[in-house]
Amino acid sequence: MADYPVTFDSVRPDKFERPQVFLRIIVYFVFSFISGALYLALPVLAAIWISQKGADKYLQDDGPRIKGWLRWAVGIEAYTFMLTDHFPSGDDDPSVRFDLRAGGSPTVGSALLRLIMSIPSAIVLGVLTWVSAIIWIIAAIQVLAQESYSGGLYDFQRGVVRWQARLYAYHASLVDEYPPFAFDTGAEAAPAA
Repeated sequence: MADYPVTFDSVRPDKFERPQVFLRIIVYFVFSFISGALYLALPVLAAIWISQKGADKYLQDDGPRIKGWLRWAVGIEAYTFMLTDHFPSGDDDPSVRFDLRAGGSPTVGSALLRLIMSIPSAIVLGVLTWVSAIIWIIAAIQVLAQESYSGGLYDFQRGVVRWQARLYAYHASLVDEYPPFAFDTGAEAAPAA
């Protein structure tokens, strides 16, 4: 979806480090709670900040900070889903690219309504995440055996993280467009400015 204002992509490492597989298991259990909290908290925080500042000031003042939080969360997702071997530590990680073109005119009501409006997308993401867990196990076994795993499995994992990234940005009221019901797994270009 080249025209959607949120993009995510990752650069596949030449080889994966075996010890990282075990670290990912720990990170997954810790971050799964954070991810669930983000799903619920982002619309509420956006509604509070929009009510205090207005839509334009929210996007201008808080948008870059929230975009940074989302970049970190998506980086954790990419690491957990075995797309990169680098634990996110800042904006300088070349193996993960998350970008968004903030815009629109969010209101308090639209921010809170996103909790309900995004239920269909969240259900599909939940199903994809269950399939992704099975793929993760297969990929982990392949990484432990040969320090790499199938490109098709990698692309599937990238598609799941891309879906999550778009849903995060929508929940944060940084984009007005509903996340597309498209499971695109290939490389993605940066959004046009």
